[in-house]
Amino acid sequence: MLEPDIIVHNREQLIALLTEASEIEHGLMCCYLYAAFSLKTGEDSGLTSEQLESTRRWRGLIVDVAVEEMLHLGLVANLMSAVGATPHFARPNFPVASGYHPSGVTVELSRFCAEAVDHFVYLERPEGVELPDGASFGMTQSYVRATRADILVPSAQDFLTVGHLYRAIEDGFARLCDSLGADALFIGNRQAQMTPEISGFPELIPVFDVDSAKAAIESIVEQGEGSPGHSEDSHYNKFCNIRDDLATMRAADPGFDPAWPAARNPVMRKPPTPDGKVHVSHPEAANLLDIANAAYGLMLRCLMGAFGQTSASDQNRKALYGAAIDLMHAVAPLAERLAQLPASEDHHAPTAGLTFTLPRSITPIADTRTARLIIAERAQEIAHAAANSRYVIGSLEGVSPDLARIAAALDVGKDASTAPLPDAAPVKNNVITSAVEETNPTSNVEVAKGTNLTVYFEGKRCIHARFCVLQAPTVFMANTPGDWIIPDAMDVERLVAVAENCPSGAITYVRHDNRPDEAPPPVNVVRLRENGPYAVHADMDLAGQGPMKRATLCRCGASKNKPFCDNSHIEAGFEASGEPATRASEPLASRAGPLSVTPSRNGPLVVSGPLEILSGTGRTVDRATSVRLCRCGHSANKPFCDGSHTRVGFRAE
Repeated sequence: MLEPDIIVHNREQLIALLTEASEIEHGLMCCYLYAAFSLKTGEDSGLTSEQLESTRRWRGLIVDVAVEEMLHLGLVANLMSAVGATPHFARPNFPVASGYHPSGVTVELSRFCAEAVDHFVYLERPEGVELPDGASFGMTQSYVRATRADILVPSAQDFLTVGHLYRAIEDGFARLCDSLGADALFIGNRQAQMTPEISGFPELIPVFDVDSAKAAIESIVEQGEGSPGHSEDSHYNKFCNIRDDLATMRAADPGFDPAWPAARNPVMRKPPTPDGKVHVSHPEAANLLDIANAAYGLMLRCLMGAFGQTSASDQNRKALYGAAIDLMHAVAPLAERLAQLPASEDHHAPTAGLTFTLPRSITPIADTRTARLIIAERAQEIAHAAANSRYVIGSLEGVSPDLARIAAALDVGKDASTAPLPDAAPVKNNVITSAVEETNPTSNVEVAKGTNLTVYFEGKRCIHARFCVLQAPTVFMANTPGDWIIPDAMDVERLVAVAENCPSGAITYVRHDNRPDEAPPPVNVVRLRENGPYAVHADMDLAGQGPMKRATLCRCGASKNKPFCDNSHIEAGFEASGEPATRASEPLASRAGPLSVTPSRNGPLVVSGPLEILSGTGRTVDRATSVRLCRCGHSANKPFCDGSHTRVGFRAE
């Protein structure tokens, strides 16, 4: 079929095309997630172990594609910022009405099935590849969208493939640069660009000239279509492989249905024109849908606060972008549960699903301080609603604490110039209360009482760094029957220094001589051990474990004592550099104070508070007030999370 010419004759037309590209990326991301969340991946789904292995693999692949669509949305936002426009994160609600996109581009929510996968292959097909659309997804009516070079007002135009649209955008950048000049075209403030240093994703490159614009566009096209050469990792190829796998399994078992009967185009509110839509009215489904859509809307608010902002600090933008990623992870179990619940009280109705409903109020807020306050307020509202829902139970029990943690992190993520000072450490008898007393040691902690000092040893946290037996061999007499910790065998101050040198925090102490116990460090740090764990030294609140000052946390994904390291990385042959590249970062306004470390369910370590990330040799790798650290062992961007935990099916509370 002959491709229509796309006209880009002025800046407004270029912005119009970029706006449609944003909505295409955003819409496809939602469609892919809807299909992924409808897949049966639980042991109670009635599938065989082989079938479950396939559905879990497909889910991981589709979520990977959706994450990359979100990265494409970010690249388009940078392209818009580069020419002086505001990044666009709104889109029409589903199903997208006929005429909004070209007649061959159907954007609807559908459960995972052969027709839907065929549709995804069709949408991601490279330029020049002719394929039929999935059955029931083809155009309902044919129409033409066109403009002329002599018309001032931007108009929607036709394109056959998404790659065709981006090729026109790339040509438009080159043409306008020639006609206007680079300085006149790229007038956006460079401080508004999202960078790898802020996002943690190396793919999110800034755009400031024709070459960087071309690089961003080529990244989108190659990751989607796989051109040139149809890359094995392209979205097109991934969906082709899923299509072929599904066909093979259906041939072996014609009754194999890998997905729940989730509704086609569910809607949150009763529609005035119900044809082709399913109103989600069942009380349980409606309540969970409300919470999930609110969290999804907050995610977009966070993205709006992170992209295209010139007055917000990089620390604040990091916090907002990290919160957006965390919110998508928090929404996932709600979306999966919705696909298993009836959409209405009619027993013939299909199951529900996440509708990704957006209110009209999802528009950028110009004032950074106001936006931050609105986001923090909204996060608290959603966390409160989840905590008080009678339906957020069972498999959803982790959702409420996840949302509460995100809300707290958004408060911490305020600009340093306006952030409140951290609360003072608890004081008792004019000294800082000890970590041991705060955590209330349990029976699995050995206690050795001395005259002036009581030593506590928690064997499950020990990584055998051997500072104790090498620096205080008369106190710590390993492999000795009976009492093996003798606190009085060494000067108190020297023993305190040895205890505080224990990286895992397996050794703690309480003094009895009216001298202060262990104080928080002057700088919160995490050290990256070569092929090993994170060694954290901070005024830390480790979720589920209580306050502590020192801990070695697993980053290989294999520990049987998560979140702590148990040296499983050795047997697993884990490889991770202790010397990653330095990232550009600004000095922290405060280098100490409370640090919240939360192991997210089946995901990364989510850290909120001032933190310096150090290499094994002590070089500063990054400084942050909000960061997500990989703990599945598979990130290609270690130590930072890149979403690989979803692809590999990482499981950890």
